[in-house]
Amino acid sequence: MLLQTALNGRHAKAEHPALPVTPEELALGAARCVRAGSRAFHVHPRRPDGAESLEPEVIDAAVAAIKSRQPYSVGVSTGAWIESDERARRELVARWTRPDHASVILSEPGALELMQTLLGCGIRIEAGVWTVQDAQLLVRSGLADRLVRVLVEPIWTGLSEALPMVAAIHQVLDQGEVTTPRLQHGDGPTTWPLLEDSVRRGIDTRIGFEDTRWLPDGGLASSNAALVEAARALGAGEPE
Repeated sequence: MLLQTALNGRHAKAEHPALPVTPEELALGAARCVRAGSRAFHVHPRRPDGAESLEPEVIDAAVAAIKSRQPYSVGVSTGAWIESDERARRELVARWTRPDHASVILSEPGALELMQTLLGCGIRIEAGVWTVQDAQLLVRSGLADRLVRVLVEPIWTGLSEALPMVAAIHQVLDQGEVTTPRLQHGDGPTTWPLLEDSVRRGIDTRIGFEDTRWLPDGGLASSNAALVEAARALGAGEPE
């Protein structure tokens, strides 16, 4: 099972002093996570003022820095909140040269067109499936077998809703004969229960400050590497 680390997400450094923002911080944090057991990365690169950006120079600099310190794949967000204009977003993405993969949220407008742009650039895709409707769209799209993985991520759902939601999503993917690797994760209070469910299912998962700042015992994590260590203790990642 792959254990991916989501190093920062949309969060601000004010939320945790160890949250990595600059290319140098991302690179150092990734190297420490590799030593803890992470084998892939997802990041939200920032401009010098701290704002998220899809500009090629921002994306490529962050990804290049992370790759300089460790050997595993690095992916980035394409979230519509970063660039809401669909055409502008595709034009920016088409100029990227360094990411290994990018996540595309199927709930967002223009998701399928953005996926085609990424495929045309040779950048692999993680398709973000937030809902059963997203899973159905992916099955209908005919693109599932061209993805590097499907992200099963019921974002912003409560714990009582999250486990039934992922079960329903997996059912749709199974019925649609989607055999692409799946990575399941939660956020906030669903982070650890969904990670443990991933381990039970024997599928890929992720951890990191994008999803939570808290350890399973309720204590504040000191770093992304500490979260990776906690995930490994629960059985996530590759066998020793």
